[in-house]
Amino acid sequence: MPTENEDKTLTEQSLLLDPKKWVGEYADYLFKYAFLRVRNDDLARDLVQETFLAALKGLTGFDGRSSERTWLTAILKFKIIDVYRKESSGLNNIKKLTEEESLQDDFFNTDDGHWKKEHTPKPFETGQDPLQAKEFNKVLKLCMQKLPVLWASVFAMKHLDEEKTEVILSELRITSANFWVIIHRTKLSLRACLQKNWL
Repeated sequence: MPTENEDKTLTEQSLLLDPKKWVGEYADYLFKYAFLRVRNDDLARDLVQETFLAALKGLTGFDGRSSERTWLTAILKFKIIDVYRKESSGLNNIKKLTEEESLQDDFFNTDDGHWKKEHTPKPFETGQDPLQAKEFNKVLKLCMQKLPVLWASVFAMKHLDEEKTEVILSELRITSANFWVIIHRTKLSLRACLQKNWL
């Protein structure tokens, strides 16, 4: 049973939050954050709703050391990691990984490991033009949507969320070898897609 001082502190902390304003102030931001990582409108909306519900249940857990938006984003991030973990577990993803084994052979010579002439990377730039950069980002998002779920999960955690490799290995329950293979193949796949659709 909380003491009177603990009750007062919990009440003060929960007063720092204003759940009535969450949808108006944070829903769009949280949706964009989730969609970029899960690539599915309905799932992103569900995750935002689950985030708001979890935050309401955990009002007393808010200690006021971060902003309301940061606190909600942290809750959403854990919800997204749960999705990654669920989608990356099981034999299906091992099968997907082995099905993609031939991708590397498509890009490199098997004898010396150098790029095949027709797949040698071409330089591309978005330039300083904001419109051109916006178009590039649109193509990049489309290319990311074509990635297998596990690849997209690893790539998003590593390059969008800037998670440490050890955290990704632990959260997605993959080996270090699988992680580096996935990162390598994801980059190759994105580069090939961008060269085809951007240049």
